[in-house]
Amino acid sequence: MGMSYSTAKWVAPTSFLIDFAAQQYGMLSKPNMKDIHDRNLSFFSPQPFFIAGFFFPQQLLQLVWLYRLYKLDPKKPGERAELDQIVDFVPYYSVGNLCIATWMVFWNSERLDISNIFVIINSLSQLYYVIAKLPPMNTNSTSSILTHIVSKTFAGIGVLDFLHNGSVAFAKDQPASTMVKVLTGVGFGLASTASDWIFGGCLVYDLVALAVGQSARDSGWSKTLAAYAVGSAAIVAAKNLARPPYNGPNSGYSKTATDDMQDRV
Repeated sequence: MGMSYSTAKWVAPTSFLIDFAAQQYGMLSKPNMKDIHDRNLSFFSPQPFFIAGFFFPQQLLQLVWLYRLYKLDPKKPGERAELDQIVDFVPYYSVGNLCIATWMVFWNSERLDISNIFVIINSLSQLYYVIAKLPPMNTNSTSSILTHIVSKTFAGIGVLDFLHNGSVAFAKDQPASTMVKVLTGVGFGLASTASDWIFGGCLVYDLVALAVGQSARDSGWSKTLAAYAVGSAAIVAAKNLARPPYNGPNSGYSKTATDDMQDRV
């Protein structure tokens, strides 16, 4: 474990509060974050209200996850096993919150090139955790389920942030080239084949947000993105219906029989 229980219990909520304060600054300042968005459009600019619509319920889930981090007692063997699953994600979660908060400062200053640095750090760190560090989901464990949801939604919206900020920082007002269109389809298609319902659902959401955002700029590109969203949804559904990700002997996910067994392992 990379962080002690006591450290995790103050680092995670502190990073959440810093990020929350930065979001309030971004919405209430003049110009606000939407003003900057509207002045800087590109071929990966989403409909901004889709981002707000994503983060509101996601932050509620974060609060539930943080409550369990605070409430669980590491001195109790069963609860320690639950807590370990949460604490393992805390370093990545905290880095993500601090990156998003710092991004907001530079975004509202319209230094999109600098803000992009923090988007890259956040997006890559969240994807790294989900791909390389996140243990199999234990469907008998509330902490495991919540950690999967929080980490994968962080990573999922991080994909959209990566595309959006990079495009407006370095390709402002430019249309999507043929190469961009091909790589977008291939990239989302491949990612969908490797995704469960949670992360796959985020990818579909990202594409819908992009399709709606591009509808007023480039109707052809918007329709292509919408088609990608349908295709991505079909791939995610087919893959997960054929091989249910959260149960079954051939699943990449596993159930742990008891907390005592978890503790011994």
